[in-house]
Amino acid sequence: MPAFVGVESFTEEPVSQMRKTIARRLGESKFSAPHFYLTMEIDMDEAMKAREAINTVAGIKISFNDMVIKAVAMSLRKHPKINSSWLGDRIRYNNHIHIGVAVAVEEGLLVPVVRFADGKTLTQIGTEVRNYAVKAKDKKLQPSDWEGNTFTISNLGMFGIDEFTAIINPPDACILAVGGIKQTPVVKNGQIVPGNIMKVTLSCDHRVVDGALGSAFLQTLKHNLENPVLMLGASSI
Repeated sequence: MPAFVGVESFTEEPVSQMRKTIARRLGESKFSAPHFYLTMEIDMDEAMKAREAINTVAGIKISFNDMVIKAVAMSLRKHPKINSSWLGDRIRYNNHIHIGVAVAVEEGLLVPVVRFADGKTLTQIGTEVRNYAVKAKDKKLQPSDWEGNTFTISNLGMFGIDEFTAIINPPDACILAVGGIKQTPVVKNGQIVPGNIMKVTLSCDHRVVDGALGSAFLQTLKHNLENPVLMLGASSI
């Protein structure tokens, strides 16, 4: 057999200003904020039924991510100390809820912000997130679109990821990593039945948030998503 001869090669490209900024901010976050992680499983059976029902009557289609944003906003209202920032010599507890939603673009990751998310309906949130996605794809997002977040959500479920951890997006104290919904055997009423499980992982800055507080927030988030009627008041769709 003739010997195989390989040729080593590579390409290089300059780092964009956006990628430099992302690298700097996330590097500072990872190595300055003491991260810890809390993971919880959420039964999405009722959320799936609710989404199907809403999408038969609503003017636009809502996604599971829209439901997560709404549920997170409601949970932050109940646990305001999660909605906070470490500022060195003081901690800022934000009374407003501005949720950053990570969006992948060619040059990296942008985080446009859904402002006052707790006061918006599911369809308002869905419309806003879709508009941001279009603007990101067309490279029309403005700095004002991605400034002012008080909490961030990163969802990789649509890419087939079951579970992951995310680096906190400054100046937030926490970021929620959302995996995909996976059909899994679960025990209900003493019987093993098919269930639809979604795993979420909360990354916390230990200087601001402790384990008990982060756990309480996740319990409320789980309750909201497993009981979506709580998000579906007359003014919430």
